[in-house]
Amino acid sequence: MKILKYFPYYVLIFMFSGHYTAKGQLLRDKLAMKEVQDGITSIYNFDFTKASQNIRLISDQYPGHPVIPLLQSFKMYWQYLPIQDHPAELQTYLKTLQECLSAIDKYFGPNSQEPEAVFYTIAARGYIAMCYNYQNELLKAALEAKKAYNALTKGQSLIQQNPEFYFTSGLYNYYFEVYPNKKPIIKPAIWFFKKGNKALGIDQLTKASQIAVISKAEAKFYLAHILLEYENKPDRALQFTKLLNNSYPANPVYRMVHIETLLHNNQFAEAEKLLQSYPLPQRPLYRSATPLFQGYLAEKQHKKLEQAEILYKKALSLPINDQYTGEYHALAYAGLARIAHQQGNPNSAKDYYKKCLRTAEYKLTVQEANAYLK
Repeated sequence: MKILKYFPYYVLIFMFSGHYTAKGQLLRDKLAMKEVQDGITSIYNFDFTKASQNIRLISDQYPGHPVIPLLQSFKMYWQYLPIQDHPAELQTYLKTLQECLSAIDKYFGPNSQEPEAVFYTIAARGYIAMCYNYQNELLKAALEAKKAYNALTKGQSLIQQNPEFYFTSGLYNYYFEVYPNKKPIIKPAIWFFKKGNKALGIDQLTKASQIAVISKAEAKFYLAHILLEYENKPDRALQFTKLLNNSYPANPVYRMVHIETLLHNNQFAEAEKLLQSYPLPQRPLYRSATPLFQGYLAEKQHKKLEQAEILYKKALSLPINDQYTGEYHALAYAGLARIAHQQGNPNSAKDYYKKCLRTAEYKLTVQEANAYLK
């Protein structure tokens, strides 16, 4: 998971937290804020019809408010996931973000320093940064993120006033240490940024998952990924994926990540039951996941190596998405390497592990491949 790709999620939450002045009347309107929160929940549960109804009700009460196009863009992002694969919708999505920026100027005044206006600007800029990242224009994405930097650092000073800031601060502290090392090209654009702290970031995200209100779900999602990919603590990651899957059972992304985490914890029966009872969609985003998971079960649980080999190769023939399933080809190559080793073909195993390392990011997968290749 890359911070620029996921930047919009936490700034969307960020803008609904903190203390506001008179201009921020929507944020003190309990009924309107309930519609906002219900809309976000509907989006997470893939109930886009209900989400549209929530947004329409907010629009009726606060016409011209920048939260309207921002929520619409958030809905579009999930509805057309991955939105970069839908060119027409992507253009509408970018247009909606520009409408949000225009609405901020009209509603709050140009260059407004109202906290709410600043937060909406961070969110819209964050989505735009993500689009640049999709197009591999990393410097442009970093420059967009720079425009949000002052507000993000301000949020770090507000943690004691509002627990939602544990989430934004935790993300910054952790990913600022991880992402630039994986994408060195962005370092010149962020050289003046305050350094992060991975341990502090995990601690802050953990607190957010416990005591935050709006950002609790996002904190759990990021923690699960961090613990699984970078920290090699699948048992801890499972605590969070289980909670997410139970809270948002209609969300196939959360279900996919939960099944994967179950497999990494050797909880094969539960993973197989969930995969069979609630199959993942046949959309391109999820297609490589099902044969990968089936191959893992065939190899590890049922000890059917020939079947596992077929399934792993099928997973490799299907597309992956760098944001959500970017590790799945590496995991399939690792599986094929283990099978080749068990079948007495060490040279083939080495070849598969070398292919695995070209894309692998999971700490455990990299360690497994490097140990074999020594």
